[in-house]
Amino acid sequence: MKDITELLGIRYPIIQGGMAWVAEYHLAAAVSKGGGLGLIASGSADADFVRGQVQAVRERTDRPFGVNIMMMNPLADDLMQLVIDEKVPAITTGAGNPGKYIPALKEAGVIVIPVVASAALAKRMERAGADAIVAEGCEAGGHIGEITTMNLVPQVADAVKIPVIAAGGIATGRQAAAAFLLGAKGLQVGTRFLAATEAQVAQSYKDRVLAASDTDTVVTGRSTGHPVRVLKNKLMREILSREKEGIDPEEFENLMAGTLRKAVVDGDTDFGSLMAGQSAGLVTKEQPAAEIMEEIMREMREAYASLGAYFAAN
Repeated sequence: MKDITELLGIRYPIIQGGMAWVAEYHLAAAVSKGGGLGLIASGSADADFVRGQVQAVRERTDRPFGVNIMMMNPLADDLMQLVIDEKVPAITTGAGNPGKYIPALKEAGVIVIPVVASAALAKRMERAGADAIVAEGCEAGGHIGEITTMNLVPQVADAVKIPVIAAGGIATGRQAAAAFLLGAKGLQVGTRFLAATEAQVAQSYKDRVLAASDTDTVVTGRSTGHPVRVLKNKLMREILSREKEGIDPEEFENLMAGTLRKAVVDGDTDFGSLMAGQSAGLVTKEQPAAEIMEEIMREMREAYASLGAYFAAN
């Protein structure tokens, strides 16, 4: 099994999460230049927009980077062709099965890393030809599954032979050390990068993440079958109240439409969707992306040294 750093040609085994409206070329380039794998989130964008993002990253760094593609995007076919045409080094995928695209992607030399929330889907992706798997626990921000990172990662690691990248609630080196002990070969970090200096996120949004406590996230959308983890605010309290009353799924979607952009671009912390993981309570400072990764790796080494010292003494 290849190490994630060897597979992707990066210094640190860290992938930046493909956060819609957040994961654009400034952040992606900074993460890649700093030694990780930066990602451009395509979200619901078209191929022309993503092509511009790809070119902007390449103007800033010659290091490997990737694109995140949501399979529910009706333009997924065009985005996959763009990735092939532009020779993007890697992709991650979410919200669906990318299996039909994998042969063409592999032929073009693109590294394919689906994001999964179950061991069963991980096995399907391995059979389809995926190069690695992101196992994302429900502590993550944004759209989530039902299984915690602590339980999902070891079960996925036991189920597949390709490298597993742990995701969901990971923001520190201590958590990174735990993820590797669970069988992960790499990490996907999202919420911590919301507070990166290079993240083009409204300062009011960043400040809410930096001020968050351990109980400041909530999950909405369970009643519709599409749960999303966000920071609590006026909008989310209204949404949760309406869900208890039995809100119609279409009405729910109408209420949520455009709210992520409100948060990221407009800085509306009352009625924007402040997507963030449970690790927000551990994010306490704004700092460059490279410094974030260096700190995580240093803390991970310290955690292993502490663990070794414990067992040496016991």
